[in-house]
Amino acid sequence: MTAHPALPETLPLFPIRGCILLPGEALPLNVFEPRYLNMVDDAMAGNGFLGMIQPRGSGPADRPDLERVGTAGRIAKYSETGDGRYLIVVVGLSRFTLAGEPNLKTPYRVGRADYSGFETDIAGPEADSQPQGREAFLTLLKRFFAHAGIEADWDSVAGAPIAAIVNKVAMAAPFDGAAKQALLQTKHIETRRALLQSLMEAALEPGMQGPQDGNGGNSLH
Repeated sequence: MTAHPALPETLPLFPIRGCILLPGEALPLNVFEPRYLNMVDDAMAGNGFLGMIQPRGSGPADRPDLERVGTAGRIAKYSETGDGRYLIVVVGLSRFTLAGEPNLKTPYRVGRADYSGFETDIAGPEADSQPQGREAFLTLLKRFFAHAGIEADWDSVAGAPIAAIVNKVAMAAPFDGAAKQALLQTKHIETRRALLQSLMEAALEPGMQGPQDGNGGNSLH
C-alpha cells in the first residue's frame, strides 16, 4: 500500500547489516559489487528509489532472510570513480514493511513495500517534545562519542534540533544490527531518544565491551 503518491510499491533492495536509513536523513554509500552497480544503474534510469534494509543472521549466505522493516530512499547524489565504483547519497523518505518479494529476473532483490503505519515519515523529523532533557542528552553523547572514537562538529550539534541529532546518531553509532533495527522501528522520536540513551549508557558501563557489529570510526556532522 502506498501512503504517498511519490512512493513506489516495489523497490530494489540494498541489504547491509548494521546500516539503517531514517526518513529525512542522508546516507552515503560506496557501491562496488556488480549486482548493486546494476541496481544503481536501473534505479538511476527509473525513479531513483532504493530500499535500504538489514539482512538477518539466518538463511542462505547468498540470499539471507531480511528484516521486516526498511526505508525507501531516493538517490540524491551520484558519481563514478575511476576504478568502477559508484559513490551515491540516498535520502530517506519513508519506512516500509517488507510485504514480499516478486519473482523478477534481476541480479539484485526486489521487495514489495507496505507503507501503512509510517504515514508521518514523509513530513520529516518531529519537533523536540522535551527540550529540558537536551543538555543531559548532549553530555551523555559527548561521553559516548569519546568512548567509541567518533568525531563530531560540536558547534553544529549544539545548534541542531534534538530530533535531527537523535536520528543522525542512531544511524552513525556503531551498535549491532539488532540495536540498529530497534532504533529504526521506533514510532516516535522520544522513544528513539530513550532507546538511544539506554544503548549509550550500557556501552559506557564498566566491563562492557561497547558497541559491536557497526561502522567504527564514523563522524557526525
